[in-house]
Amino acid sequence: MATKKKSSGKLKSVRPSGKKDDNFFELVFEVARQIPKGRVTSYGAIAACLGAKSSSRMVGWAMNGAGRVKPKVPAHRVVNRLGILSGKHHFTPSGMMEKLLKKEGIKVKNDQVQDFKNVFWDPAESLRL
Repeated sequence: MATKKKSSGKLKSVRPSGKKDDNFFELVFEVARQIPKGRVTSYGAIAACLGAKSSSRMVGWAMNGAGRVKPKVPAHRVVNRLGILSGKHHFTPSGMMEKLLKKEGIKVKNDQVQDFKNVFWDPAESLRL
């Protein structure tokens, strides 16, 4: 029987940028994989964590393609800076993003995460990058 490893709070496979095989989307996916169940983060928080504070839209583009990436990326845990499910249209079937969040215990009302400040996960703070 397999056992789950505890997260050490550090990224497992993010390497310093500049390496030949690194690209921005891969780094975004690695940060997103670190988001704990029952927590959410924002596009901007991921961008800032990666040292590209003004690249939140690029993080959004990465999340748009995250469904085709292996290992799996929990893109449903990434919302906009106000906690709004702005990426919900990229989930199939309709309402899947909200369903996945609710399954993890996150309250959503009118396409917005409730108690956003308390469920917000800051990757820069948690991963100490």
